[in-house]
Amino acid sequence: MADTDHRFLMLIDNDPAQSRLITALAGREGWRVMVVKNAEDALSSLDTRQGMQISTVILDQGAAGSDACELITELKKSRPALPILMLTTSTSPLLAVEAMRAGATDYLVKPASPDRLVQALRSAATPNTRRDELTPLTEKMPAMLEFDAMIGTAPTFRDALAKAAKAARGHGSILIEGESGTGKEMLARAIHAASPRTKLPFRLINITSAPGNSLESILFGHEKGAFPGAFERQIGAFEKNDGGTLVLDEIDRLTPDMQERLAKTLSSNQIRPVGAKHSFRVDVRIIAASNLPLEELVNSGHFRSDLYELLASTKVALPPLRERSGDIPALARHFLHRIGEQPGLRPLGITDSALLLLAAFDWPGNVRQLQAVLFRAAVFCDGDALTAQDFPQLSEMLGEQEEDPHKPSQEGVGVMLYTDDGHLRPLEEIEADVIRLAIGHYRGRMTEVARRLGIGRSTLYRKLSDLGIDNAA
Repeated sequence: MADTDHRFLMLIDNDPAQSRLITALAGREGWRVMVVKNAEDALSSLDTRQGMQISTVILDQGAAGSDACELITELKKSRPALPILMLTTSTSPLLAVEAMRAGATDYLVKPASPDRLVQALRSAATPNTRRDELTPLTEKMPAMLEFDAMIGTAPTFRDALAKAAKAARGHGSILIEGESGTGKEMLARAIHAASPRTKLPFRLINITSAPGNSLESILFGHEKGAFPGAFERQIGAFEKNDGGTLVLDEIDRLTPDMQERLAKTLSSNQIRPVGAKHSFRVDVRIIAASNLPLEELVNSGHFRSDLYELLASTKVALPPLRERSGDIPALARHFLHRIGEQPGLRPLGITDSALLLLAAFDWPGNVRQLQAVLFRAAVFCDGDALTAQDFPQLSEMLGEQEEDPHKPSQEGVGVMLYTDDGHLRPLEEIEADVIRLAIGHYRGRMTEVARRLGIGRSTLYRKLSDLGIDNAA
């Protein structure tokens, strides 16, 4: 019990239902919770004897309105080391920037899943090792839907994309497996965008986010009076998305009874809302996403084999970022370009020393965590490019590098700039490597290579000849 004595949460929230939910979730994690409804009560509570024991704050923007960032600043003035987690319905990157600059530790877009809330609390509760810059922020940038927007040249990653792109043209179910943060949702959206159903409805449902026992109603709907509290008829996701695509995220968390219900629905293509007397036919493409390998859950008896077969017409496995660390430079530059387009931010470069640092980390939160770390670093960067010094806690975690972190590195950058004796390589050699890298990255599409390099196709082919590059390489 001693290790939870410091877990005292102040929840600033004027929504009774949400307050009860967060209090219950935090209680299961060993937190005591103080609920206050507005900024004035929050600031006055910090000065009390009980308030001095508060170790973390969750602030719902709805309780502070437009003054949320000012409240964060005031809380930080009183308790500089206090972790503050901000809940908001806004997906505006500008609000994320303002909240972090005010001192917010984490930024969660509602509805945040129970797992995400628990993860944020656990991160805040870790004594002496809290790593603000590694917190998996949930700020949203506009989703990129095309397969070509998914960056990476690692063979396992490219194979997964090729398999998904081929399956997108059909109508069968697709199972996407991969650790949290590997890009399963983005891939599901790309599949829908490339499918014959692209102009029809698309919806993503996170299995663990469904409150209480409401998942059955969310998926299949219910009739008025079907159960206590069913005051009106509810149309389920299957009916609403008839003709379109339905993504079931974290399918590995589905309960046994819901597994049976879903298996019957997929095998018959018919649904029956709760309390209804008759079934009716629907045409919905299912994309299931799982953090765990479903086949292993089938073998251990935790997942129905018939449902697995129905879901896994095509199975796509996304590799974790630690298994494709060579993609980190391209991903970092891609994210920084997109981050620089957001309100309140500006375009930034990234140095070799920073890329070396990023490549040395194993990224348990995968691509999503990398994006969050770059976003946070960009918020506080005063220069024109991110350096290793912009990731101080990451440097601390990894320890001293064997090489001088200020020395430009060849590792993980994609193109070697320096020879072994520390001198710059000839420009002709660097140019040849850049062209080879571009050909590989764009999979031999020479028109795209030329466009991205900012030269004409004829100029590109002349350079290939002059530099002795085989464009098939």
